[in-house]
Amino acid sequence: MPTETPAPAPAERTGPASDAAATAPVLSVRDLEVSYPVRGRRSRRGPRRVRAVAGVDLDVYEGETLGLVGESGCGKTTLGSSVMRVRPEATGHIRYRTADGRVLDALNLSASDAATYHREVRMVFQDPQSSLNPRMTLRDIVGEPLRTLLGLRGEELEARVREVMERVGLHPDHLRRFPHAFSGGQRQRVSIARALVAGPRLVVADEAVSALDTSVRSQILNLLQDLQDELGLTYLFVSHDLSVVEHVCDRVAVMYLGRIVEVAPTEDLFAEPLHPYTEALISAVPIPDPRLRGTRERVRLTGEVPDPSRPPSGCPFHPRCRYAVDLCATEAPVARGTAPGRTVACHRAEELDLTGITANGGPGSSRT
Repeated sequence: MPTETPAPAPAERTGPASDAAATAPVLSVRDLEVSYPVRGRRSRRGPRRVRAVAGVDLDVYEGETLGLVGESGCGKTTLGSSVMRVRPEATGHIRYRTADGRVLDALNLSASDAATYHREVRMVFQDPQSSLNPRMTLRDIVGEPLRTLLGLRGEELEARVREVMERVGLHPDHLRRFPHAFSGGQRQRVSIARALVAGPRLVVADEAVSALDTSVRSQILNLLQDLQDELGLTYLFVSHDLSVVEHVCDRVAVMYLGRIVEVAPTEDLFAEPLHPYTEALISAVPIPDPRLRGTRERVRLTGEVPDPSRPPSGCPFHPRCRYAVDLCATEAPVARGTAPGRTVACHRAEELDLTGITANGGPGSSRT
């Protein structure tokens, strides 16, 4: 049975979190598992199942931005959607601390608690084109949470919609228009307005800028950070782009094959990774200064991501790890704390000398 003790709190955070939040996370995920049957594949025990999320423990603290990173298919979007209660296959515990101090288990809510949860925990989806109903006007799209969660109607609803649209940089006169009349960046602002209109505390941003052009991406990132400062929001920021994560996140959780392999403050993780998979991800981050190109080794992973319906024995990363030893193939590492605010699931974390990157993109300091 996994321990219910919260993971170590981050040593430093720049958000508006209080000292009390360091010991009481706003969101605490424990032993979360999500699995699906594989169509057409059976074993002696019945249909083969894919463990998209395999026993994840994760804490999100009030006022911070926690980045969740990993390759495509690692389970990070499944984890985020499980937090939003749209994965009925999820088992384990997702405990959320409400604004009035109550602790709710998101996977076991009454009707009244579900309304509270969905008012305080909202999501911004990856593709604003597919996540917005093309037959609804902006007034109806942004106002829907007010109708369903708060029961607002008429002028009061429209006033709230106008207020939040101005806050995200949209003109209130566009309330009667449909999504197709807007650019991709404007549609994502509509998605953000829909997420914020009910007054949430925690926002799950699932690849919120990956579908946008580079110039628009920076505008949306700046908007998200400004809204966090103004409203005291907490973000679970799901992304595959480590350059973005380095810029906006206070802490980072690295996910591989449905498991969290490392959690650390952003600056520490990029300068001194402890897990070989993290080192490989960081080595692929582009170097912005052309004078430093060629000064950092690119770690190229061999082989493909293992079949999640038949994961390898021992450490799931060992078939692709250049540092693997015999122990890695037979025994799965347990996540453990190595420093304040840092956890890693690697047998050799203390003895490996891995290379990260500094703020300018050059090689980070190595341990001796």
